[in-house]
Amino acid sequence: MKTIEGDILAGLSGLEKILKGAFYYDSSPEHQTILRAYSTDASVYQERPLAVAIPRDADDLVTLIDFAAAQGTTLIPRTAGTSLAGQVVGNGIVVDVSKYFNRVLEVNVEERWVRVQPGVIRDDLNAYLRPYGLMFGPETSTANRAMIGGMIGNNSSGLHSIVWGDTRSHLRSATVLLDDGSTAVFEALDEPAFFSKLTLTNREGDIYRRMNALLTDPENREAIKRGYPKPSLTRRNTGYALDMLSDTSEPFNLCKLLAGSEGTLGILTEATLNLQPLPPKEIGLLCIHCHTLIDSLHANVVALQHSPEASELVDKYILDFTKGHPTYQYNRFFIEGDPAALLMVEFRGDSLQEVQGKAAALKTALVAKGLGYAYPLVTGPQTNLVWDVRKAGLGLIRNLPGDIQPVNLIEDCAVSPEDLPAYIIELQDILNRHSLQASYYAHAGAGELHVEPLINLKTDKGKMAFRSVLAETAQLVKKYNGSLSGEHGDGRLRGEFIGAVLGEQVYGLLRQVKEIFDPRGVFNAHKIVDTPPMDKFLRYERDTSSVKVDTLFDFSRQESILRLSEKCSGSGDCRKTHITGGTMCPSYMATREEKDTTRARANMLRQFLTSSPKANRFDHPEIKEVMDLCLSCKGCKTECPSGVDIAKMKAEFLQHYHDANGTPFRTWVIANFTKSQQLAAYFPSLYNAIIKYRPLSLLVKQVLGFARDRSLPEVGRITLRRWIAKHREEQRIAGPRKVYLFCDEFTNYNDVGIGQTTYRLLTALGYDVALANHSESGRTYLSKGLVRKAKAIANRNVRHLKDIITADTPLIGIEPSAILTFRDEYPELVDKELIADAYALAKHALLIDEFLLNELQAGRIDSTRFTEESRKIKLHGHCYQKAFHLVETTAKMLAIPKGYEVETIPSGCCGMAGSFGYEKEHYEVSMKVGELVLLPTVRSTPADTWIAAPGTSCRHQIKDGTGRRAYHPVELLWQALKKPEDD
Repeated sequence: MKTIEGDILAGLSGLEKILKGAFYYDSSPEHQTILRAYSTDASVYQERPLAVAIPRDADDLVTLIDFAAAQGTTLIPRTAGTSLAGQVVGNGIVVDVSKYFNRVLEVNVEERWVRVQPGVIRDDLNAYLRPYGLMFGPETSTANRAMIGGMIGNNSSGLHSIVWGDTRSHLRSATVLLDDGSTAVFEALDEPAFFSKLTLTNREGDIYRRMNALLTDPENREAIKRGYPKPSLTRRNTGYALDMLSDTSEPFNLCKLLAGSEGTLGILTEATLNLQPLPPKEIGLLCIHCHTLIDSLHANVVALQHSPEASELVDKYILDFTKGHPTYQYNRFFIEGDPAALLMVEFRGDSLQEVQGKAAALKTALVAKGLGYAYPLVTGPQTNLVWDVRKAGLGLIRNLPGDIQPVNLIEDCAVSPEDLPAYIIELQDILNRHSLQASYYAHAGAGELHVEPLINLKTDKGKMAFRSVLAETAQLVKKYNGSLSGEHGDGRLRGEFIGAVLGEQVYGLLRQVKEIFDPRGVFNAHKIVDTPPMDKFLRYERDTSSVKVDTLFDFSRQESILRLSEKCSGSGDCRKTHITGGTMCPSYMATREEKDTTRARANMLRQFLTSSPKANRFDHPEIKEVMDLCLSCKGCKTECPSGVDIAKMKAEFLQHYHDANGTPFRTWVIANFTKSQQLAAYFPSLYNAIIKYRPLSLLVKQVLGFARDRSLPEVGRITLRRWIAKHREEQRIAGPRKVYLFCDEFTNYNDVGIGQTTYRLLTALGYDVALANHSESGRTYLSKGLVRKAKAIANRNVRHLKDIITADTPLIGIEPSAILTFRDEYPELVDKELIADAYALAKHALLIDEFLLNELQAGRIDSTRFTEESRKIKLHGHCYQKAFHLVETTAKMLAIPKGYEVETIPSGCCGMAGSFGYEKEHYEVSMKVGELVLLPTVRSTPADTWIAAPGTSCRHQIKDGTGRRAYHPVELLWQALKKPEDD
């Protein structure tokens, strides 16, 4: 990193004071946290920036441009940071426009265009446009977090590009800040308008005059024609698009050059995009199963003759990672046998019959040529599950154990589709010479397979292969007159080899373009041209195999906690918003700040676990800073394709951090919640009176550091254990099956009524309900990082329950966060000799929702025992249920009464997250998370529609946020049960 001293330090300090937005440089631990969070993107590179700016408006951007020009530094424009070639990594000032430049400014339905700021997310934009019947076409696999500014910078295309085109083809106009801080609007110019630009006496006029001179020079034009990829290749993103700008058949538009320029020519503040009508509603995916990869590429050539919407490939290597994956194992329903490659060919039409006809015609052609062995056609909403497998490819392959990992290197090379089989055969020869394997997936229809060689970049040998493979592939791309970059850009990865592909004369022209627009290197210096060597500033500068980190959790399935943190590819799945749904990452959805992403947390752990000089590698306030707003929702455990389980790593981190710095008082109190509630249960009336009497309640909250506006949980008049003990002798067993109810700490003391209802429901349905001699779940200790205490509880519970809990006598839980601890944490927390018992116990630890639905499906519960009255229910699932794919189970259980109509609220985390929502410094974020989807939905729900929420924290958040009661699903099912007195 550049040494910050003297004038530059004073300049950074002064800049911080005058920007309206936020500014961070190496001045405090908090600022250092931010700098580390922005030191990577989705590439293999890592370099700590000089500073990070979060500009609030265009004036801030002009101030930054003036500063960079005066100080001789560079600005690195950044949106979602999903760049795969290191475009947004470097030793300059990162300018993150994602937080404030995120407005849709204007829509023109008649002319089909939209004007947006660069921080607008592609999928969010299309959700906004859907009511107009319009969409923005280019669709990257990262479309639920990729932003328009980044898509323009990389000229993104995506899986439907053979029909929907790339970003360049849809960029109508752009408002750009130039290197002197002036504003220019790039747009299509007819001849008079173009000559008018040439007469301007400002910076914009100078750019037009010099670009005109460059492009009209006959020698330059011949070099461009000779050096650039063949015109039939649609994926062409190498260097600056001089070939596109040289096309005199269309009006001159510098937008063509801006698209794919990676923020090196100016800073975009607005873009006007062409739109297209929504595609036909009927969709079908013909999934062509092939015995070899090359067969699938020949099948692709045949498929393109049938005018598909998309033709995408996934190889066996990626498909194997979906086996047993907590999310993607459910997406394998269409796979037959064990294909070496799948070609997913999409057809659309106005009717299902039309789609089926197109697919049948392609299948007939393939069979005639002996290509493929199975051809299932997936239609309707299930096609989303198939496409999700394709889109998750980048993250899925990060689940490979060991230090030999897939690397972004030659993944963006493109050739004409008809050349693709021969190109891949020769490319495989290159890889074989280096004894390397690779994964193959993505855009076969556009001639661009994402080929990711498996290389150990932590070794000198791996780094040598890294460089050699790209150098040799560049020559192969030149042979086929292809493009070194198809959509991911050159950045600092491929820039070094542009001259080898386009020719040194063209490379000289590219350097001239950079000098024309940005002679002082203000904008993203050392990307595309004059890049540093492609094997410098890598994430892994040294071998970390010798790094040993002792942990309380068992991380052996992920190899180690360090390897788990390294699995983060940086692809930014954690940066999606509530608009496109999902749980991960609730704090980012609320704050829209990079440090609050799963990515930042994983990267921070990786950096310190790798390089910390301390014996306790966790003892760093920077890690605590990024972990602070993690709600431990477990969304990342399943929604992150790489399974980067931050909740588990956070708990481990906190234990070691407490070891070094002591356990705060509030942390100790919350962790020992059960003990405090146990004491309160001896004097329930007094305790409840205290917490409801505002002066005393405020005093309690002040002492504990709780938010003033958050209500405190009351205790029941009797504990659930005591109540069940009194009622067991009165129980009438109508059936022989015995079940054990897990009397969790929350239901035992606070939600006693729900526990009583559960007992009544189960006994009324004929079950012998017993309580085992068990401890609390340990959830409160885990949430606050007291892992040793939780481990002791887990050991005790497994010992007590292992011999009595079986498939015939299951353990049934009411509170998701408690019972799912048996399935999630216990097997990786207990002592070694108890691991097998913990896994066996986990199989039979069921949510009451699961148990009742299973019993219904097994015929042991008769749905006629429930009312046929019509009712509408809106269901909010607990985060842990979502992590285990159990929300649909709850919805089906609630629909056991035939007249009950259940709608799942498309909400992520409720924001309460156990104690998180109580803590005064977290209260605001907690409510912001709730206000994203859940709380507004509840407020707008009619009073006669029931709200269901299995989680105690979720029900509490709904009550505090809306004043409305949410029911546990068991309560609603009990109300629906026909009682003897009803007959």
